[in-house]
Amino acid sequence: MRQPAVFFGHGSPMNALGGPYAEGWRAVGEAIGKPKGVVMVSAHWETRGLGVTAQPHPETIHDFGNFGPELHAMQYPAPGSPELARRVAKLVAAQPVEMWGLDHGTWSVLVHVWPDADVPVVQLSLNRELTARQHYELAKRLRPLRDESYVIAGSGDFVHNLRTWKRDGGDAYPWATSFNEAVKSAFERGDHDALIDWVDLAEDAQLSVPTDEHYLPLLYVAAQAEEGEPVAFFNDVIEGGSISMTGVRIG
Repeated sequence: MRQPAVFFGHGSPMNALGGPYAEGWRAVGEAIGKPKGVVMVSAHWETRGLGVTAQPHPETIHDFGNFGPELHAMQYPAPGSPELARRVAKLVAAQPVEMWGLDHGTWSVLVHVWPDADVPVVQLSLNRELTARQHYELAKRLRPLRDESYVIAGSGDFVHNLRTWKRDGGDAYPWATSFNEAVKSAFERGDHDALIDWVDLAEDAQLSVPTDEHYLPLLYVAAQAEEGEPVAFFNDVIEGGSISMTGVRIG
């Protein structure tokens, strides 16, 4: 059964504990059901070269500080899949690795998408030696997995500027709204060149993407789109003025 491709705007690790965004993620999981597995590209695993997690029981990585003990105690014991890791490695020439697990970009979302932790998960790293276009072209090689009952997923944020984030909340900055809407529009019209060349996507784009690690995972999802596939958005909110929680489902 063909599976969708999904981008999750993950925001703060605190979303792992629940809230309105968690409800949106839960709805995505309920709509998808139980796929054979998921390949996740997270903003929080950057490497030189390309890696894919290959252990049967990946660790829950608490790759953050200054949060309460409840969050640090959380575990997401989803299995890995050495079989899927080998398949991914063959498709994209990734190196299977044992020294990583599921970082918070992955588990803080999936703990709500598949709360029973019964869907196998592998992570594919962000190879920092690639350009945005090379990330996109590499991601297209993952397309066959969707027809093998695997979900291709990305986790990051369209807009991610912590320097301008308003701790007490507040309205979105106009530049953040403009960029968020430009990304959505490019998805809707299938203009992937615009997504790849994101600096020219909207005025002040670099305020929304001061560094690109939270943006690049969405290219892995965009690259899965086939002509005519539906595109839908969820959790379409900008948090604290400058963190986009918007998610995208293709198919």
